[in-house]
Amino acid sequence: MRILTFILAVAASWNHAAAQGPLSYNRDVRPLLSKHCFSCHGPDEASREAGLRLDVPDGTGTMEADADELLRRIESTDPDEMMPPPTANKPIDDVKRAILKRWIDDGAPYEQHWSFVPPTRHPVPLGVHPIDHFVDAKLAAVGRHRSDAADPATLIRRLHLDLIGLPPTPEVADAFVADPSPQAYTAIVDDLLASPRYGERWARRWLDLARYADTNGYEKDRDRSIWPYRDWVIRAINDDVPFDQFTIEQIAGDRLPDPTVDQRVATGFHRNTMLNEEGGIDPLEFRYHAMTDRVATTGTTWLGLTTGCAQCHTHKYDPITHHDYFGIMAYLNNADEPDFFLPYESKAEDRQSELDQADKLESELASHWPAATKSSEQNLEAALATWIEKQRTGLAAWTTMVPTSMSANVPYLTLEDDGAIFAAGDTSKHDIYTVEFAGADFPIQTLRLEALADPRLPAGGPGSTYYEGSKGDFYLTEFELSNANSDPIEITEAFESFAKNTFGKNKVSAQLATDGDIQTGWSVDSEGAGKSHVAVFRLQTPIAAGSPFKLQMHFGRHYASSLGKFRISASEGTSIRTAFVHTNELATALANDDAAESPIVRSAFLMDAPELKEHADEIRKLREPKRGPMTLVFTERPPGHARPTYLHHRGEYTQPTETVEAHLPEVLWKSDQRTSDKSMPGNRLEFAQWLVSRDNPLTARVVVNRHWAAFFGTGIVSTLDDFGMQGEIPSHTELLDHLAVEFMDNGWSIKSLHQRIVTSGTYQQSSRVPASKAGDGVDRLLGRFPRNRLDAEIIRDSALATSGLLSDKMYGPPVRPPQPAGAVSANYKKSTWQASEGEDRYRRSVYTYQKRTAPFEMFTTFDAGSGEACLARRDVSNTPLQALTLMNDPMFVEIAQAYGKRMAAVEGDLNSKIDEGFRWLMTRLPTDTEREWIADFQSKHSDWTATARVLLCIDEAITKN
Repeated sequence: MRILTFILAVAASWNHAAAQGPLSYNRDVRPLLSKHCFSCHGPDEASREAGLRLDVPDGTGTMEADADELLRRIESTDPDEMMPPPTANKPIDDVKRAILKRWIDDGAPYEQHWSFVPPTRHPVPLGVHPIDHFVDAKLAAVGRHRSDAADPATLIRRLHLDLIGLPPTPEVADAFVADPSPQAYTAIVDDLLASPRYGERWARRWLDLARYADTNGYEKDRDRSIWPYRDWVIRAINDDVPFDQFTIEQIAGDRLPDPTVDQRVATGFHRNTMLNEEGGIDPLEFRYHAMTDRVATTGTTWLGLTTGCAQCHTHKYDPITHHDYFGIMAYLNNADEPDFFLPYESKAEDRQSELDQADKLESELASHWPAATKSSEQNLEAALATWIEKQRTGLAAWTTMVPTSMSANVPYLTLEDDGAIFAAGDTSKHDIYTVEFAGADFPIQTLRLEALADPRLPAGGPGSTYYEGSKGDFYLTEFELSNANSDPIEITEAFESFAKNTFGKNKVSAQLATDGDIQTGWSVDSEGAGKSHVAVFRLQTPIAAGSPFKLQMHFGRHYASSLGKFRISASEGTSIRTAFVHTNELATALANDDAAESPIVRSAFLMDAPELKEHADEIRKLREPKRGPMTLVFTERPPGHARPTYLHHRGEYTQPTETVEAHLPEVLWKSDQRTSDKSMPGNRLEFAQWLVSRDNPLTARVVVNRHWAAFFGTGIVSTLDDFGMQGEIPSHTELLDHLAVEFMDNGWSIKSLHQRIVTSGTYQQSSRVPASKAGDGVDRLLGRFPRNRLDAEIIRDSALATSGLLSDKMYGPPVRPPQPAGAVSANYKKSTWQASEGEDRYRRSVYTYQKRTAPFEMFTTFDAGSGEACLARRDVSNTPLQALTLMNDPMFVEIAQAYGKRMAAVEGDLNSKIDEGFRWLMTRLPTDTEREWIADFQSKHSDWTATARVLLCIDEAITKN
C-alpha cells in the first residue's frame, strides 16, 4: 500500500510539474533522466551508447545532444529508434514526455545535483522554531496545517522511547501530565540527554552502521573480542563528543599526535569487517574484500552515496569513476590490523602485592620437595646436581646474529635493538622470509631460532596467525640455509623446546622443517601461544668463520601462519638437545664450579623441577604480565612500507592493473568548494578531517537526515543511504540544509541536534489520523506525527523495564539473554546458547552477544541487522512470527512472569492492579473499555502471567505513537 501511495504521489508531482511552471531540473527532470536514460547515457564510459552523455551539460550549461533529435527519439514509436529502446524495459509515458519537452523548450538548462552543493542556512523569523517554520510553509502551500499537540502521556512516552529507548516511570509521567508546560518539557529533555541510558540507546543506531558483531562471520564465524569499541561508542555518545571528532577518531585515531587508548580503540570502526577463517582461502583476497566493504561503509555512513557500484565500473548514475573508487580505497589501505590490549586496570599496590607474594612462594619452594627414604634435603641436592650436569652438557655460548638484509614476499620485517626481527603487515598462505648474515667470528656449528612472544601479536605470538582456533601459532614448513654461492648447507639434526599440532593427527617438529616437504614442519598450536619457544639446528659442515650465509624460512599450510617475531643465534658447540633457553647470567652461573650454591641456579632448578610444577605454576601466574581486554584496531604502516593500491579490472581481486594514489572524486573536490590554500587530502587522517569539513557538502546533511529518520521514521531524504542521482529529493530541502549548517555551527553536537528536534512543535504534534486521511500512508509533509514500530532492542528493553527486571549495569563483554532452544544450531558449528545468569540475563540489548551467522532470534524477527554489512536503515515488517515471539519466546515468557508478579503485588483491587501494570508499559491509563476487557481476561484465567503476555502483545506496546 505504501509503495502504491508513493508511486501515485510521484505521478501526481509529475502531473503537477507538467501543468505548473517553472520546471526544476533537480526536482522534475534529473530523476526522470536518471531512471530512464543514465544507464546508457550517463557517467560510465564503458556502457555509454552512441557516445551520448546526458548526465552533464556542455560548456554552455545545456544539453550536449541535439535537442530536437533527442525529443524526436523520445516521442517516436518506432522500436528501432525510440528512446529508451524497448529492450531497456524503461518506457517513458506521456506525462514524462511533456516534462522533457518543456525542459528542452526552455533551453535544456542543467543544475548541479542538490546534494553536491554546499548547504546554506535559510532565514527564520525571530521567535519561530526553525523546524516548524519550514514544515508549516510546506503545509501552507497545499492548504494544510500541523495537527494539535499530542496529549501529555503520549508525548512523554514518545520522548523517553526516542531519547533513552525506555518508557517513563509513572512518577515522571504524572508530573508532566500535571504540568505539561514548555519549561517542564525542556527540563525533562535535558535530564534525558544527560542520562547514561541515552548513550546505550543511540549507540545501537551507530553500531548498525559500523556493522558491529561479536563474531568473525563467514563459515566458521568464531568469536572476536571487539566489545571495547562498542563501549567506546556508548561513552562517546553520552559525552556528546562532537561528531567531527567522533569521525576522525574512528577513521584515523591512531594517526593523531600521541593517540590515547580511547583513540586507538575507536579505530575499531573499520575492524568490524568480517574475517574469513576457512582453511582454503587466500588471506590477501579476503583482505581485499574487507577493503571493498570499508569503502562502501564509508560511502554510506558519511557520504550517503552508493560508492560500491564503482568497484566494478564507473558509476552509471553518480559522478564517481572506477578510478575514484580506488582513490578512496587508497586512503584506508595503508593500515595494519593488529590486536590491541587495553591497559590492565588495577592499583599499583595490588600489582606489587602479587609480585611480593610470588617472591615469598619462590623462597618456600624447597620446603615442598617431596619426602623419600633419605632426607628431603639430600634428595633435593642430588636432583640439583643431576640437573646442573644435564644443563652443562647442552650448554652452548650463543651469539645473536644481526642480519645484513632481510625481506619477505608479503609481510615486512624490521630489526629491533636486541637483534630480534619483527614481522608485520599482511600474510599469505605461503610466506617466505629471507634473511642474510655476514657470518660470525667463529665457525658456526649450530643455529638457534627463537620464536618470541610479543603483546603486539595475535594472542601474544609468537606466530602471526589470526585464525581464531590457533591464534598466535605458526607453521614453519622449511628452514633452509645456503652459502654465498647459493649452495645448500645441510642440516643433520634439529630439536625444539615445545611442539604441538593444530590438527592433532600428524607429528610436528623442528626436524620436519628440514625435510624438504612443505606439508610438514614445526608448530606450537594455541597451547603455545603467548610463550617463547626455541628450535636448534646442527649443521653437517660448519659455516667457516667470516663466511656469509642466507636463511630462508617458509611458512604456511592450511592458513596464513608465519612467525611474528624471531631471533637467530649461532654457536660453535655441537650438543643441542638441552639448555635451549638460558639468560647470559644463568649460563655464566651454570659454568662455575660452585653452580650448586648460586641462588640463580637453584631458583631455575626449582622452577623447572617436575616435582614442584604445581607450586611453580602458581608463581609464574602471579608474575605473568597482566593485560586488559583485547580489541581490534588500525595502525598505520611505518614509512618505507606503504601498501600500494591498485585499480582492479571489473573489481576483481585477481585483476589488479595500475596503481592508484589516494584522491577524492572530482565532484566532491571542486575549486569553488574550497579556498586556494587547501590541497587534496593525502592520507587517512586528512581524509577523515575532510569528511567532516565544510568543504564536504554531504556529511552534515547525511547525519542530520539519518537522525531525523530515527525520530520520524522517514528521513527528509527517504533514501538514507543514497543522496545521489537515484535517491529521492528532499521533502523539505531548506529545512535539511538549515539543520545541516546549524549542526556544524553548534560544534557538530548530536545532543544539540536532538534537543532541536524534540522541542519542535512538529515533533510534539499528535499522531492521530483523521478519518478522511485513513489509508493515505506516510505523510511526507508532516502534518501529523508518524506512528512507527519500535526497534527490536527497544521492544525488549521496554518489556524488561516494565517487568522490573532490567539491569542498569553498563559495559563489558557481551551477554546472552534467553532465547529458544536451537536458535543458533543451524549455523556451521551448530552452536549452543547458554543463557547468562544473574543480572547479565537482563541487561540492555546493546550488550547482547551477536553472532553473524545466527543473530539473536528476537532481534532478527523484529528486523534488526546481523552485523554482516553497513545498515543505514532497517526494514520494518509486520509478520505473524512477531506475535508468536512476544507470546512464546522463552525470554518474553520469563519477562511476563516477572511482569505478572509485579502487577499482582500492587496494592488495591483488580482495577488498581490493571491500571498500574498498564501504565508501566503504555504510560497512559487504560480506557474504561480496555480495563473491562483486561479485567474480564484476568478473572477468567486467574493468571497474572497470562495477562502480562497479552499486554506485551498489544500493538501500542511495540509502537511509538
